[in-house]
Amino acid sequence: MMSTKNKGYVKRFSLTFRIAHWVNAGAFFALYITALPMYTEFFDWLYPVLGGPANARLLHRVFAVLFILPMFIMIFCDPKSFFHWIKSIFTWRKHDFGFFLPFAKEFFGKHADIPKQDFYNAGEKINSLLQVFTTIIIIASGFMMWFPSYIPYDIRVWGYLLHNIGFALAIAVVVGHVYLATLAPGAKDAMRGITKGDVSETWAKEHHGRWYDELKEEEKKKKQGA
Repeated sequence: MMSTKNKGYVKRFSLTFRIAHWVNAGAFFALYITALPMYTEFFDWLYPVLGGPANARLLHRVFAVLFILPMFIMIFCDPKSFFHWIKSIFTWRKHDFGFFLPFAKEFFGKHADIPKQDFYNAGEKINSLLQVFTTIIIIASGFMMWFPSYIPYDIRVWGYLLHNIGFALAIAVVVGHVYLATLAPGAKDAMRGITKGDVSETWAKEHHGRWYDELKEEEKKKKQGA
């Protein structure tokens, strides 16, 4: 919807969505840091910082809960945004598949005509799908390690391997996500959307044309019904 607070801006993410996003992001990096000394002795110097090995494991479990918590925050506090996100990332049309080639040209500084995109563009959909995939691997394998007495040894061995693979993939996805959110063209407006909740109409029109058209159509209907 068009923002009622800032003229020339449109509402993109709700407060609940933004809180869930940042809790999830903070928990992810905290999990990464608390896990490092458990993976290799090279990071043993982190144990004193984290309060020792036992405390590091405790903190890792606390942050694991915080990592999962945002999903429930969204389901109970803003189900409309949550299910819109789920539906969007599993809905692919012609304009989504036509996104990648021109985006690659734009990424390397060349002019490109990218097809109009939805509320989530195809790149954001891919990012979300990869994050969902890696999160399922991390959570499922994490439970195997947290409750080893309930899991047969042979399955637990696979759990450790999958946890490592899942986290390595997740790190790669997050690095790409952080780059696109901070350094890529248009990143400033994208970051404003996930911090303040709204984006400029110009950015919305250029990067999410189909969504922008929907907003203008809604605005037109409201004026006609007023």
